[in-house]
Amino acid sequence: MTSPFGTSTTMTGGTAAADERVATFLRGVYGWMFGGLLVTAAVAFAVAGSPALVQTLITNRILFFGLFIAELALVYVVSAKVDTLSPTASAGLFLLYSALNGITLSLILLVYTGGSIVTAFLATAGMFGGLALYGTVTKRSMDGIGSFAMMGLFGVIIAMLVNFFLKSPALSFVMSVAAVIVFTGLTAYDAQRLKRMALAVQGPQVGAYAVSGALSLYLNFINLFLSLLRLFGNRR
Repeated sequence: MTSPFGTSTTMTGGTAAADERVATFLRGVYGWMFGGLLVTAAVAFAVAGSPALVQTLITNRILFFGLFIAELALVYVVSAKVDTLSPTASAGLFLLYSALNGITLSLILLVYTGGSIVTAFLATAGMFGGLALYGTVTKRSMDGIGSFAMMGLFGVIIAMLVNFFLKSPALSFVMSVAAVIVFTGLTAYDAQRLKRMALAVQGPQVGAYAVSGALSLYLNFINLFLSLLRLFGNRR
């Protein structure tokens, strides 16, 4: 059937349905992402405000590395098991990860000044919002940028492991600059990837995929924030 304006109503209806599907999926993704950030911030401030907990984190390296390993395990499960996890289980694991991340990041609040943290957060929010919007609306494929950013991410991780032993300020600066570039590219790429995912995923696993997508964007935001903070933040 053709409308008075010469446009197929079937095609228009299909496009509208697809747009609504994408919008609904992305609302879920960004809703979970912001929820995770709120949990992380709340836990970080709560731990930073407790001298006993801070002392435990600083003095008990086994506990600190145990938390780090648990976070890596949770990221793997939520990302790799998205096809089998229920949406409720995915959400619970994501929120648990966000809380554990808040514990490990609480020390950041004690290292940098409050003004530096606020400035870095606002800068990150502005950059992230612009990049995510661009990735969502652009017609240009971001696959090449995504591949380049992933290779850069592996390079940053290797450099971090090397600098764990070298403790070089110059290498740390270079890593922070590289990390900003990497997570800038990944944010735009993931935003476009999630838009495509919204059209490809159907059925009861949609919620689990939304949480997995939220985790990807959450990681981009946190790492971009930390990189900017290391570059421009003032220590106490």
